[in-house]
Amino acid sequence: MLIEEVILENFMSYQYARVPFKAGVNLIGGPNGAGKSSLLLAISVGLGQTYTERSRKLSDLIRWGSDQARVTLILDNSKQGNRRPVPKYNKDQLFLTRVLRRDGKYWFELENRSAGKQDVERLLGRFGVDPDNMLIIMHQNMVEQFSVLSNIEKLRMVEAAVGLEAFRENVLQAKTKLTRILSQEESVGKLLESAQQTLNYWRGQYDKYQEKKQLQLKVRFLERMMAWAEVEKREAAIRGLQASMEKNQRALDKIEAEKQAVLDAINGQVEEQKNLKVNTKQFIDEQLSLEKRVAENQTTLSLAEQLLLETQLLADAIKANSTQLKLLRTENLQEMVKNANRQITQANQQKHQTQAKLQKLDETSGKNDAEVVEHKVRLALLEYRRANAIADLKETEKALSDAEETLEAATKKAQESGERVTAGKSAAEVQDEIRTTQGHLAALAGVSEEIERMYESYSKLYLELKEKAQLVAENREKTLEELATRTQAWRSVMDNLLARVNVEYQRIMGLTLATGEVRLSNVQEIERAGLEILVGFKGSKPVALDAYTQSGGERTTATMAFLLALQQHVRSPLRAVDEYDIHMDPKNREMIAKILVSLIKDATSQYIVITPSQITFAGQDVNFITVQNLEGKSVVKEVI
Repeated sequence: MLIEEVILENFMSYQYARVPFKAGVNLIGGPNGAGKSSLLLAISVGLGQTYTERSRKLSDLIRWGSDQARVTLILDNSKQGNRRPVPKYNKDQLFLTRVLRRDGKYWFELENRSAGKQDVERLLGRFGVDPDNMLIIMHQNMVEQFSVLSNIEKLRMVEAAVGLEAFRENVLQAKTKLTRILSQEESVGKLLESAQQTLNYWRGQYDKYQEKKQLQLKVRFLERMMAWAEVEKREAAIRGLQASMEKNQRALDKIEAEKQAVLDAINGQVEEQKNLKVNTKQFIDEQLSLEKRVAENQTTLSLAEQLLLETQLLADAIKANSTQLKLLRTENLQEMVKNANRQITQANQQKHQTQAKLQKLDETSGKNDAEVVEHKVRLALLEYRRANAIADLKETEKALSDAEETLEAATKKAQESGERVTAGKSAAEVQDEIRTTQGHLAALAGVSEEIERMYESYSKLYLELKEKAQLVAENREKTLEELATRTQAWRSVMDNLLARVNVEYQRIMGLTLATGEVRLSNVQEIERAGLEILVGFKGSKPVALDAYTQSGGERTTATMAFLLALQQHVRSPLRAVDEYDIHMDPKNREMIAKILVSLIKDATSQYIVITPSQITFAGQDVNFITVQNLEGKSVVKEVI
């Protein structure tokens, strides 16, 4: 049960009234114009309803002649099991008041404290009550209105009444999320496409910039190669100078050796000349001695011959017979002549030999003198060559020293350009390559370093967008899966609900000798999904319930049959219907009344029925409330 009592002050035809309600069916009866419907309207206004069929302005509901009206609902907050509906208030009754003023100011009071509309909605949410849902509170003519509602509106009312709107909300949230993600995916896709186009442009520029950097590196490398090539050139020159120095030194050493050999030869020849002079003197002395010897022997020979002649002559003059003496003297002289001749001959032979030797010594001496002259000429030439070799060596030494200084400077310069590299090319070839590369660089002069920053920036943006696009795509897949899961959950609970409602609906319609069916339509798309109610009277084939096909009584009967079939699933403890039975025939009116009373039995349910024909519920377990209008004032009389 929700409402224990309603207190009205200056509301419509009520000046002041207190209307108690009980669990189960509360029947409000009375003649037309007595104020029956005003009670249900007061309850709706007290629960926060803003639009009413009686008036478009709440101020029109204030009793004529009054400036303010008050509707107070005493709500049941007693424990249900171990918990109160609103645990915030540890009391069995809650007072909810709505004040209406003629100047258009309206407000709520909860437990005698000012409250906002949201506070009231949260409070009613704890009880599960939605006063704007006609399946909860059905005012006058709403039975007819329900039949003309679209299937979509009917389904949404059912979902709200039974508390399944969360399933729809979950699906709609997933669809909204999916729509947002799809929109985001489209937006990101466009951004990604735009970023890719921009990135492609900057990539082309970046490639040019990289080409420029490579060319710059190449120029630096070539310049470095050029510097080290210069070092290699200087080193080669030094090696050439060193080789030249070694060659010059070897030539000088050779000249020195030849000079020494010539000097040694001259010294040897001088010594030999000395020896030749000594030998010549000896041979001359010997020649003189031989000539002297020859002269002496010739003198002896001449003397002996003279003596021999004189002796012959003397002997002949004396004519002595001294033959012995004569022989002796002749023999001696002859021997002397022989010896003298022999000595002369030997001396001449020796003289000839000595002369030959002297001649040979003269020849040798002449040859030796010529050789000495030749050696001196050779020595002078060697001295000249030596002087030239020394001059060349000194010049080479100076050139080497200068080359080493130049090499040191070139090496220092090359080291500044980087580590040593082997050129492998001539300096001219390297220089030509530098010129060619610099020509290519000149064509890229307009490519700045800013391009790299722009490319990196757009690359980062593109990657971020790509990651975001991938994330959005993953979210889309997850959301599609989530949407499918939630849609399936919604479909499952709705199929389960309507299957049970359909069974009860068919049972009730069978009691009225009619047929019917409750089913979902357009379930593929939840926004277009609806509740289709089919009815068939007098043996006709069931058709859709609408305002044109069935009569007023048939529409009322079918609508009430559906409401009754739905009762056990409605979460609100309060339900109300106003003058549902106007167009019904007596038999259906009585049958619907019995079914209603039989369904509303438990202490937690509270049904308010407004009807001018109380007799229909006679003998039923119903709380009767009679309303009368006395002298322009509605008066409530409770009948137990």
